[in-house]
Parts: sequence; structure tokens; C-alpha cells
Amino acid sequence: MKTKGKVVGVNGNMVTINVEGRVSMNEVAYISTEGKKLKSEVIRVQGADVQAQVFEITTGIGIGDEVEFSGDMLAVDLGPGLLGSVYDGLQNPLPKLAAEAGAFLERGIYIDALEAEKSWEFKPIAKVGDTVTKADYLGSVKEGIFDHKIMVPFNFFNTYKVKTIVEAGTYKIHDTIAKIEDEDGNVFDITMVFKWPVKRAIDCYAERLKPEEPMVTMVRLIDTFFPVAKGGTYCIPGPFGAGKTVLQQATSRNAAVDIVIIAACGERAGEVVETLKEFPELTDPRTGKSLMDRTVIICNTSSMPVASREASVYTAVTLAEYYRQMGLDVLLLADSTSRWAQAMREMSGRLEEIPGEEAFPAYLESSIAGFYERAGQVRLKNGAIGSVTIGGTVSPAGGNFEEPVTQATLKVVGAFHGLSRERSDARKYPAIHPIDSWSKYEGIIPEQHVGYAYKVLKRGNEVEQMMKVVGEEGTSIDDYVTYMKSEYIDAVYFQQNSFDEVDAAVGVDRQKAMFSLMLDICSATFDFSTKNEARDWFAKLRQLTLDLNSIVWDTSDYKTKQDEIFSYISSKKSSNDEEGQKLIKELEAVK
Repeated sequence: MKTKGKVVGVNGNMVTINVEGRVSMNEVAYISTEGKKLKSEVIRVQGADVQAQVFEITTGIGIGDEVEFSGDMLAVDLGPGLLGSVYDGLQNPLPKLAAEAGAFLERGIYIDALEAEKSWEFKPIAKVGDTVTKADYLGSVKEGIFDHKIMVPFNFFNTYKVKTIVEAGTYKIHDTIAKIEDEDGNVFDITMVFKWPVKRAIDCYAERLKPEEPMVTMVRLIDTFFPVAKGGTYCIPGPFGAGKTVLQQATSRNAAVDIVIIAACGERAGEVVETLKEFPELTDPRTGKSLMDRTVIICNTSSMPVASREASVYTAVTLAEYYRQMGLDVLLLADSTSRWAQAMREMSGRLEEIPGEEAFPAYLESSIAGFYERAGQVRLKNGAIGSVTIGGTVSPAGGNFEEPVTQATLKVVGAFHGLSRERSDARKYPAIHPIDSWSKYEGIIPEQHVGYAYKVLKRGNEVEQMMKVVGEEGTSIDDYVTYMKSEYIDAVYFQQNSFDEVDAAVGVDRQKAMFSLMLDICSATFDFSTKNEARDWFAKLRQLTLDLNSIVWDTSDYKTKQDEIFSYISSKKSSNDEEGQKLIKELEAVK
């Protein structure tokens, strides 16, 4: 018998229920009101009374309404057919929801996440008599360009023998494809789909590895100066309009990963609609087809109930871990975790918990850490390597990076890409601030080489701040040349033209060649008699290099323009310092 109860209190989207029986934390309950059953999740148990957060608008819920507890935690369906889908935070497919309810979604409608009638070409991997445990491969089906592995469900914790397995052929997701038997003789039917609770990390792997391999994004500023590792974590805080969403979309298109999962948790509806419209139109550089073919979008706008924001984040990371178990590299982009934190603050207030800084709950840091800790690179039991990389945007009010959500995020992530209002207003994109940002990961360029260029950049920034006080006249010509070098780096390396087919995405070899040119200029001593001469010379060099950025890599036109730049630099360069020469030779040797 399922536990039942009655509503005894309503406070916004939190409902207090008096229960008759046993209930568990995070158990799903359905509240019956106005002929509909509204989905909710238990978030506190106090004796015979429990508090539940409702994933729908709570209008109409009254004292005495009946509640039925499901006995299951909030879970998602895992199986073939997820790629290319658009879900809400509860894994309802939004196109089907719109077809059933119309443009204005109704509450209390829940639709199966996967198509039950779609047929899949199944190929068995396991054989009768094989010993299997959770997450072992029984077979595979073709899902787009990937072999979607059909696994022993993750909640099968014992050792089993394969009793029967179907032959290669066409099957539906709920057809029995295998029967497995435990040590006590109990037989279980296995289908292509099973459920897994979203707030429980999937840990069916042999070893957790240190993230070391760079995740190439083809954004020069990220790959070279502030890299992200496969299986690593990073955050993109910034004020409104600084380009967080655009940077995420550029990353999702060009990142060297297999699958992209986007969790729009509490973003404005306009931005989410833009994402939904643009992604099917974007061409995947890997396949030439639509980028949506290897993308899953979890869509939860700011106009949807706040409790769904938390659900959407956990739904997304569970799907990411599922595909990781197939030995794939997955990139999860959460936009924005600030809205999720605001939802936690709202629920914490209704629970009358002791507030922390800025009224966020005291467990804000542990919740954010728990989410990012589900990233990682792992070695599976069969030796394959899979990874989940998590990148979250943060929307601090007024661009204040000292606020609690940003600070809690900075404590757990491995890279910080801080967006600057000043740079975005100056139309410098991506608007990542090169002085404030940092990364703990190794990139495509050795750390000592990047450090040398960074010293020039930092010194140039100091000279710029000094010139704002004393003016250009009070600056020595050597300092002014350093400033011009830093401006050159910013203009030709940090900034990329997304409207240029060549410059929008830059491969590793081209980045290394460009960085070698940049090192040559950073380490060079130039013969300038006046600051005007230096300014004019660097202006022409900048334009020559921007022209080079628009020429297809490794063509005759590219080499001609490159030779022109080398000749132009030689006309004013007298020498390179010893450290710079050594680093350039090392980089050439690596290439």
C-alpha cells in the first residue's frame, strides 16, 4: 500500500502534508487538486508532517486535498532517444507537451520522456552465460553517430548471469532484450530503458582520474590562457549582457566533446527561445549535420515554477553521467546557477531556516560543490575513458563577483572566466577579463610560455593604468612599447570575430603558430625614436595580423601574409631577450 496524506498548509510552492505511514526524503508525491495530480518532492520530514516543494503552480491547492506518495525518488528515464530532445526540468518533452496542451502549458500533465513506439536496431554484446554487474554492456543501438550502449541498470547491485539475450534485430525500448539471474535464482527482465534518481551520482566506474587532457574549445583566449580540462569544471560569471550565453553557444559548437547538454535553469524566456531556434540551424563541424543531433536541452525558464530549476540542474547532470558510462566525453552547460541558488534561497525562507549571507541558505556552498563534484574523468570497468565537463554561468547582481554564489562557485571550480562589462561595452569579445580570470589546468601551450606572455600583458595593463593618471607624456618609451605589445596581444589573439568563418573557430596548430609569433613580438626589442612612430608601427602590425586571422590556415595565401608580417617585424626589431628566444625554440620543437 502506498503512503497517503492530506494537505494541512500551503506557503507559495511549499506544501505541508500530514501523512499516514512512512515517507522518505526526496520521495515524489502527487497532490490531487481540481481534477489534476501535481508532482512534488519531499524536502523535509518532521514526524507525521512533511514539507514538499511542488513543481507546478500551487493555485487551487487547499487544506484537506489528498496526497499520494509514489515510494520513488525524483528520477529520469535513461535509454536511447535522448539526443536531439528538448525537455523541461522534469524530463517532459516540451514539443509533445505543447502539442497536447497548446501554447500555454497546463499543469499536471506528465509525458514519457522517450518514444515507446520507436524501433531501434539492437546488436547484442553479451552472450548467454556471461557474468555481468551494473553498467555492463548487454548490447547497443545506433543513436545518431554514436553506439548507444544498453546496460545492466545501475540499481542492480549484485552479480548476475545472462540467462537469455535476444538476437540482432529491431526492438522497442520496453521490449525485453535480456533476462539475467542473480545468485538466489531470481530472474529479471531487462529492457532498453530504466530509471535513476537524479540526486544520486552514477558511480559505476573502476577509477576516477585527474582531469589533465585539455578540452579544446577553439577559443584562443580559453585554450591558451585559461584552459578547461576534460572532466574539469569552470564558471563564467558576468553582468547581464556581457555575452555569457553567446560564449556558451560558441563553446558547445566547437568544443572537442561528443555530447553537449544545456541546462537553462531559470534563464529569461527570450534567451531560451533564441537557443531553441538557433541550435537546430547550427551546423555541427564534426558531422556537417544539425548540432541538435548530439545535444540535449533541459529548458526551465524564469517564468516556470522555481522548484523546477533545481530539478533541471540535476536532470541534466544525470543524463551527462549516463552518456559518460558509454565512454563518451560530455559537456554540461548550466545557465545560470544563480537562478538555481535564488530558488534555493526562496525555498529556504519558506522552510524558515536560519539564513546565511544575503539570505542564501547556510548549505549554499555544499549544494554548489555537490553539483560540480559530479564532473570528472573516469576509467570504466572495460578500460574505456569517459568524462563529464561542467561549465556554469553565474549572473551576479550588478556584476559583483564578491556575492555569495560567485564566491561559493570559485571555491570548487578549476577555471574562472570572468566576463567584464568594460570589455563587452568596448565590443571586445569574448569579454573574458584577462587579468581577473585564471585556470588551474594545463592548456595547449606549456605553462612557462603562457606565463612569459602574461607578464608582458600584466605589465602593459599597469602602464595603461599609470597613463590614465600621468598621461602618455609622463611614460617612458620603453613602457609605452610594452603597453603597445599588450594591446596587440588583446586585439589579435584575445579577440575573435564570430562573424568570420575562419576566425570564429581556431584549431590547435594555428593557435600554436600564432602564439609563437606573439612570443617573438613580446620578447623583441624595437628601435623607435618617438611614441608616435611606435603607435603607427603597431597599428599596421595589428591590421596585418587581423588580415592573417581571416585567411584559411596553411594555404599559400596564409604563408604569403605570414612572410609579410615577419619581414615587417624584422624592419624594426633589433634583438630578442634570451628567455624569449629559448621559449620560441622550445615551442617550435613541440610543433
